[in-house]
Amino acid sequence: MKDFAGRTAFVTGGANGVGIGLVRALLAQGCNVAIADIRPASIDAALRALDNPRAMGVEVDVSSRQDLARAAEAVEAKFGIVSLLFNNAGVNLFQTVEESSYDDWDWLMGVNLHGPINGVMTFVPRMIRAGQGGYVVNTASMAAFLAAGVCGIYNTTKFAVRGLSESLRASLAPHGIGVSVLCPGLVKSYIYASDEVRPTGLKAGAKPVNTENVKRLAAVHEFGMEPDVIAARVLEAMREDRFHIFTHPEFKDELSEVFGEIMQDFRDYPVDPGHGQRTDFEKTRRESYRKQRRGLKAS
Repeated sequence: MKDFAGRTAFVTGGANGVGIGLVRALLAQGCNVAIADIRPASIDAALRALDNPRAMGVEVDVSSRQDLARAAEAVEAKFGIVSLLFNNAGVNLFQTVEESSYDDWDWLMGVNLHGPINGVMTFVPRMIRAGQGGYVVNTASMAAFLAAGVCGIYNTTKFAVRGLSESLRASLAPHGIGVSVLCPGLVKSYIYASDEVRPTGLKAGAKPVNTENVKRLAAVHEFGMEPDVIAARVLEAMREDRFHIFTHPEFKDELSEVFGEIMQDFRDYPVDPGHGQRTDFEKTRRESYRKQRRGLKAS
């Protein structure tokens, strides 16, 4: 992606956090931008602050296919085809898997995983038909690589977004559509207050909000990376067509350590029946994947 000017962008979770940083950066590059968010008051505040005719707001629940289809029609009617898609909306629960309810799962999966899926399924076919190329950025997290006990559902969704993005990058390359996965660390955002936008119908089994923990997390997020810094690094990575967008360099050593631990878990087992045929097949697959990766880097 070299030229942003004149394109139309759709940014979910666009009224705060990373989203509003992306909106400001895209407007500065001459894009038309749709701010898609579930909080109408936040959308209104963002539009007032931006005061830019190339920005519009759309109230969207990304877990709803109908909402995204309606939003796509509205944005295209005003600005034309969306060729820059940022599946950025996300929510979190700071609890372990075994403490969680099915409604907890349905809520986080609906926003964090089904949201990007719905975004892709809504906008990518339109991009392909338009034939103008484009770009998709899916926001995952360093939690797509680093998992602990707490935030178990969040980790699950972010690992899945990473896999979705890698597969999509390969399949969309022939259409001239790039794909990156954004993996930030701590961000100055309001994700700690996700309970404010939890749907009423998905509150069964929800734990009471720990207001003291929310206050503590709010203080922590105050020294998160500024959204505008992250947005600048995202656009830079898009121009370079980098798949992984690691905005927080402080994670590099830790990730190297984790990959080293993964490699240590391999064992040299004795050869088993079928090993020869299996490895012949894997050699073919491996070379195919290698060519694919090289081709993507060269594009």
